[in-house]
Amino acid sequence: MRGSDKLQSAMFSYVSLEKRVPADHPLRAIREMTDAALKALSPRFSRLYSETGRPSIPPEQLLRSLVLQVLYTVRSERMLMEQLDYNLLFRWFVGLGIDDEVWDPTVFTKNRDRLLEGDIAQAFFDRVLSQARERRLLSNEHFTVDGTLIEAWAGHKSYRPKDGSDGDGENFHGQQRSRDTHESTTDPDALLFRKGRGKEAKLAYMGHVLMENRNGLVVAAEVTQATGKAEREAALRMVKKAKLRRAATVGADKGYDQSDFVDGLRKRGITPHVAQHDTNRRSKIDERTTRHDGYAMSQVRRKLVEQIFGWGKSIGGMRKTKHRGKDRVGWTFLFTNAVYNLVRMRRLIYAA
Repeated sequence: MRGSDKLQSAMFSYVSLEKRVPADHPLRAIREMTDAALKALSPRFSRLYSETGRPSIPPEQLLRSLVLQVLYTVRSERMLMEQLDYNLLFRWFVGLGIDDEVWDPTVFTKNRDRLLEGDIAQAFFDRVLSQARERRLLSNEHFTVDGTLIEAWAGHKSYRPKDGSDGDGENFHGQQRSRDTHESTTDPDALLFRKGRGKEAKLAYMGHVLMENRNGLVVAAEVTQATGKAEREAALRMVKKAKLRRAATVGADKGYDQSDFVDGLRKRGITPHVAQHDTNRRSKIDERTTRHDGYAMSQVRRKLVEQIFGWGKSIGGMRKTKHRGKDRVGWTFLFTNAVYNLVRMRRLIYAA
């Protein structure tokens, strides 16, 4: 018997959001780890908010929303609020009831900026990483560093002389432009950078990660301006911040085969497992390092870092940032890598 096509919806629903989400849904494990991190941050949230005035968006719900924005590649806060309005899975993850009102996108953005000022992305990243450490998912011996370009939210036409001598800046072709004389009027922190010969120059930032080699989890991340030395300088800062123990190894590609980086690692008692330059250029890595089997293994494992950058750009929206200014871009990059760790940890813990 054919059922009737009834268009009138029921007035009440007796099925809770909790029951609508399958027990084996991937978001359940991610929400469990996210809630554990947010619970540890509760005292820090309290210090960011006044005890008087109207209640704002709960920071826990705001951060869960941002996790969803990264996981599902939601391009804007307006689209995120639209999803929260009708997507029951999103409502369950964030902690909204079926009848709860969704926030105004502008209000949501202003509340997110408060978390930026409180450096919550770093705190959230650290709490996620501590869960991986408690589950013994992190290596304390072998690591990899690498960097990638993040295209800025600014076009070539915004890259104008600092003294304003080009008028409207429409015709920039054939001009000699340098960082000393030009800057972007849209995003002054973004710099014009070319990744290699034959490639176009773009206004960009540079994102850096330090990865542990056992499971490919990110243990440190930061964003810098795009310069020729940025990768090596950021790598040394991340190594120092992560407090790598002596005799640990740090793998990297040929771009890190420079005196400043290799000597910087050795001064800390860390073995540089850096890929060697071509034979026509003097390398800072010799047979004292390359003859060991561990060096060859590091060269294999270090390529896992490309999965982090690939996920961040294709899923996390970091191919071209939606924000302006190094602080905002850095906040987003660090938070995106925290979400990547959550996804990776779920696979390691629950998918086995």
